Amino acid sequence: MPNWGGGNKCGACGRTVYHAEEVQCDGKSYHKCCFLCMICRKNLDSTTVAIHDDEIYCRSCYGKKYGPKGYGYGQGAGTLNMDRGERLGIKPEEAQHARPSTNSNPSKFAQKFGGAEKCPRCGESVYAAEKIMGAGKAWHKNCFRCAKCGKSLESTTLTEKEGEIYCKACYAKNFGPKGFGYGQGAGALVHAQ
Repeated sequence: MPNWGGGNKCGACGRTVYHAEEVQCDGKSYHKCCFLCMICRKNLDSTTVAIHDDEIYCRSCYGKKYGPKGYGYGQGAGTLNMDRGERLGIKPEEAQHARPSTNSNPSKFAQKFGGAEKCPRCGESVYAAEKIMGAGKAWHKNCFRCAKCGKSLESTTLTEKEGEIYCKACYAKNFGPKGFGYGQGAGALVHAQ
């Protein structure tokens, strides 16, 4: 059958794309209205598109589906995210059994909404508006600091030892390797007593 319209076929819907409505990406043509993320359906442009095989995604969905997983990867310190990725085609790990609660408040409201988690630094209750997760525990924003120097921490600058959190510099200085050539700088003398 002859192609009377003369346009390329859309990479998303398969219909003819005419020049006035054409968006090109990775050698394929798309209608402007079809150039959408495969998951969240947001409009894309050359700065927000990420391609995997023949599928197009926004950078956020691409990172969630194909990016690194695990502790330390995500949206930064203080972000709580309960999305396990089912809508992205990610299979959740084995059925997770309910973990025993470390919550000392037995009320059903506190167990459901987490209102009674205690900050490991000050021992006070940590509520959602002021909660930062680090080293597997809930912290107040003001308590989420290095135990040695008091510097404010983020998920990328955090190290943990025996339940306490440190900045990377203090952790290296106090718990890292010691001896000639380690961490004291050129010409420094260390007096051990």
